[in-house]
Amino acid sequence: MQNELFKFLDKTFKENGFSIFEVGGSVRDEILGLDVFDFDFATNATPKEMMKFLPDANNTFAKYGCIKYKGEHGRAEITTFRVEEKYDDFRHPTKIRFVKSLDEDYLRRDFTINAIYKDIEGNIYDPAGGVEDIKKQLIRFIGDPEKRIKEDPLRILRAKRFAAKLGFEIEPETAKAMEKLSYLLEKLNPDKIKEEERKSK
Repeated sequence: MQNELFKFLDKTFKENGFSIFEVGGSVRDEILGLDVFDFDFATNATPKEMMKFLPDANNTFAKYGCIKYKGEHGRAEITTFRVEEKYDDFRHPTKIRFVKSLDEDYLRRDFTINAIYKDIEGNIYDPAGGVEDIKKQLIRFIGDPEKRIKEDPLRILRAKRFAAKLGFEIEPETAKAMEKLSYLLEKLNPDKIKEEERKSK
């Protein structure tokens, strides 16, 4: 089903002058040989552009660059390449800027293993070195770990969840930053913490 979905999306986007890549957890889990049920895609098309050729998609979160597609081939979230700037509430960026390159998009993603892109031909684009970290079984932030945690402290719990789920180690600098900044979890909405904890079960 996933292959048919990707084929359909790739054909549709190319016909309209855009490119699309599978990205994130589904690519990671495919590399690990795990079952995949949720698929995320990234594209150089903006939500406004996508809605012209995917008019039935759900564009509730278009201002964040995301539309939700559901059709005969399956369902997926499709997000425009973007740069996130300035986090004021320890959770959400106050400014999002759409960009045209995955070489900019990957920098906003949390962990190297979640920033691996794949095209319809199966070619892997891995600007953060996530494939190597999968081989080493490491959870590692993209960029400075303290900065990434200050943007969104929930990433502390996400790191622990992925480590437990995959049986990976947390990279030493990442672990040090998580311990140092664990107090920031107190600033989060308790419901968000409970939601993340539920995912760990």
